[in-house]
Amino acid sequence: MKIHEYQAKEILRSYNVPTPTGFPAFTVDESVDAAEKLGCDMVV
Repeated sequence: MKIHEYQAKEILRSYNVPTPTGFPAFTVDESVDAAEKLGCDMVV
């Protein structure tokens, strides 16, 4: 089975496994929105 990291995190969270907060972003606008939600000065 091949899944993306964000999909794996969703599965892990459904079983109450702690995972880092993150957001999938496929466009520049989604990236900007994700960075604002995280409240960080820098993101990778």
